[in-house]
Amino acid sequence: MNSSTFINSRIGDCRIIELERIAHDNGTIAVAQNSDRLPFAMKRAFYLYDIPSGSSRGGHAHITDHQLIVAVSGAFTVNLTDGHEHCSFFLSQPNEGLYVPPGIWLNLERFSSGSVCLTLSSGNYQEEDYLREYDRFMNLKKK
Repeated sequence: MNSSTFINSRIGDCRIIELERIAHDNGTIAVAQNSDRLPFAMKRAFYLYDIPSGSSRGGHAHITDHQLIVAVSGAFTVNLTDGHEHCSFFLSQPNEGLYVPPGIWLNLERFSSGSVCLTLSSGNYQEEDYLREYDRFMNLKKK
């Protein structure tokens, strides 16, 4: 592994980013695009839905991918750790996204009924970018 971002990422790098909103009498548009609001260029978008009650998602860290996680509908909690510090974010606003850089372990849980979780990513899907074993994550963060 040669990603210094992975090793150096800290909880303090994670933050809520407010998306541009355009309000009309007939509805509001939230805009996520490659711009100065996002700290990375998007390459992929995916979303989770029909999440059974009591389920959790995530349980991994990325080596190189940056992500923006948005509660498009409903609400859920994102638990994060950099291997030293831990924090949680409650997402419930469709115009706010949680920025998560590489090297941060994440778990999503406590999904409300009908939740939709949109994730914007800096990279295309590559299984090699995922760390799915917490012990391995911790060992790499110590280097």
